[in-house]
Amino acid sequence: MSFSRVAFVTVQAFSYQLALTPPNPSPSKGRYHTEQLYILQIAPLIFKVYLLPLPLHFVIYSFYPPQVQQFITWGWAIFEILYYLRLVLPITSPAPFVTSIICLPPQPNVRLTPSFIIGVIAVILGTYIRLDCFKTLGQFFTFDLTIHPEHKLITSRFYAYVRHPAYTGSLLLVFGLAFSHLTRGSWMTECGPLRASSSAIVVWALWWLWTLCVGISRADAEDKQMRKLFPEEWDAYAAVVHWWFFPGLI
Repeated sequence: MSFSRVAFVTVQAFSYQLALTPPNPSPSKGRYHTEQLYILQIAPLIFKVYLLPLPLHFVIYSFYPPQVQQFITWGWAIFEILYYLRLVLPITSPAPFVTSIICLPPQPNVRLTPSFIIGVIAVILGTYIRLDCFKTLGQFFTFDLTIHPEHKLITSRFYAYVRHPAYTGSLLLVFGLAFSHLTRGSWMTECGPLRASSSAIVVWALWWLWTLCVGISRADAEDKQMRKLFPEEWDAYAAVVHWWFFPGLI
């Protein structure tokens, strides 16, 4: 395992945190689309946990399972870093159980792979898109779907190409993390819970499907709400920008 992989893992984890840190608090009034299934409603709760100190992530995870997304993100990064440190600092551990969790013998082949690099690039790109959306929408961007008293229909920057680029960023984040950590060469598949298992692809598929369902549910609700608020502007915008997340795909 190289230092380069550790550096990329760290950059990836912090990028993910930046992308999922709410730029504005959700107002107490003006919320809509609150009737969807609970499995889709928990998305903002998962994102908001990034505002808490890292040690509390592990405490909350023990009592509130929906926080699993940020838990596994930092967990992957931390275990990969610990594994690297255990290799470069071959000190006899006073706690063999801890060493066995990090996984030393037999030597797993944790390494820098093309899929890992692709995943890192996807996360960085997804983070850039979401941060740009935060800046473009300004005070209108909240993780809960809400209407601001001064709400406007934004059609510039990434919104000139797709209607909901922030969800494009979210899908890229999940794709990137899964491609980096649920493929061969990662700590999870070489040494962790998914070692010598074909379940990684199932975990990846379910995680990405959940994110896609959240995005579709919220995008449809936002479209309907914007059509009510700005009927003429919306019709003109929708006639030019047909796609939700990826031009030519969806």
